[in-house]
Amino acid sequence: MKKLLCISLIAILLASCSNNGNGELIGVQNRGTFYQPDPFGMTYVPMGSYTMGAGDEDVPYSHLNNPRTITVTAFYMDETEITNNEYRQFVYWVRDSIARQLLGAVSPELFLISENKKTGETYDPPYLNWETELKWNTEENRDALEPMFLPENERYYRRKEIDSRKLFYEYYYVDLLAASKKDFTTPGDSKNANFANRPQGMKDRSVYVRKETINVYPDTLAWLHDYSYSYNEPVAQRYFWHPAFDNYPVVGVNWKQASAFCIWRSRLLESFLLRKKSSVPNEFRLPTEAEWEWAARGGNSLSPYPWGGPYTRNDKGCFLANFKPLRGNYVDDGGARTVIVAHYPANDFGLYDMAGNVSEWCADAFDESASQFAWDMNPTYQYNAKEDDPPLMKRKLIRGGSWKDIAYYLQVSTRAYEYQDSSKCYIGFRTVQDFMGRQKDDNPSRASRIYN
Repeated sequence: MKKLLCISLIAILLASCSNNGNGELIGVQNRGTFYQPDPFGMTYVPMGSYTMGAGDEDVPYSHLNNPRTITVTAFYMDETEITNNEYRQFVYWVRDSIARQLLGAVSPELFLISENKKTGETYDPPYLNWETELKWNTEENRDALEPMFLPENERYYRRKEIDSRKLFYEYYYVDLLAASKKDFTTPGDSKNANFANRPQGMKDRSVYVRKETINVYPDTLAWLHDYSYSYNEPVAQRYFWHPAFDNYPVVGVNWKQASAFCIWRSRLLESFLLRKKSSVPNEFRLPTEAEWEWAARGGNSLSPYPWGGPYTRNDKGCFLANFKPLRGNYVDDGGARTVIVAHYPANDFGLYDMAGNVSEWCADAFDESASQFAWDMNPTYQYNAKEDDPPLMKRKLIRGGSWKDIAYYLQVSTRAYEYQDSSKCYIGFRTVQDFMGRQKDDNPSRASRIYN
């Protein structure tokens, strides 16, 4: 017994000596410093307070955007809408991951990682091996990859093409909203079964883990089903994959696909940083409505448009966005449909196309009276609609107006919606990432640690 007691005391002393700080409050030592660089293709949007909502007359008397003062914290936002080529990277990643899974069934030693060679830990299910080059046309791979292509009865001119209906992305997330809405109880309260799902008494948090599987390929036929009596076949056939449209905003992406893109982009960056043993920043996501409007205003309070002025033309008479001017003279602003991103000048935050070109998905669900009950600090109203929910519950906010809209929808305060499972040829999106701050100074001074 004495021997065990001595060993315990020695262990306690050794542990305390490694982090005692001479009895002072110094925090946990040997923590890595964190510096958040500006994400590629994104611009910094500072925190601020502003009057959210209509700063002028509510022309349609809709009462959807009643003005009030709100505050948003700092974040990064994509300088432009996500382009065809950027979204194609997501589609190709899903395509290649499915191919590696199929080839892993034939050659697991090449395309699957089932064991950690350093620790001997086994992975079940195994990880995909992205180091091995993927060869599509070799004889040994051709048969294994055959299920990814269109069946022979659907081919013409002997074209062997990827079946886009099979490009599904599987991802997981924790439904924090559901977890936060359980009732507070005491451990002795056996009448409320929800206590077991609270963090204090949680037995299995898997009840809040959500799994989603979604097809990632854009609806290229949106150009046709949105406008029945209009000749849009060329863009329906070429817009997404042709190099001529690489830097045009992606369209035909519904709200769920845009959300899945954010998850994938987060995992892509996270996997790279973890290999470098670096700290991981916040995840990418769709902007809230309040964030979108603050970013669109560019610091110009009460101005109706992102460029700050009350007009849609500059002092030379040129239109400042791609929309539907002059009762349908689409080409007078420089483009008949969508145009290349960043074609028009940026606003004062360095963001392009916050008005016109394509409308943009926001994270928020649409509610006519959201401004009346949402908090004034980072306000948002979100609802994870289920497949069997009525259409009313599947409405998601879109902002900014598009190439087919009149100037009213270009105003930074105009609210509109579309259904989360619908894809349109005039709706795209851009992502945001919360700003976490930068810390580079290792000075032991508390003030230096906090403020540098």
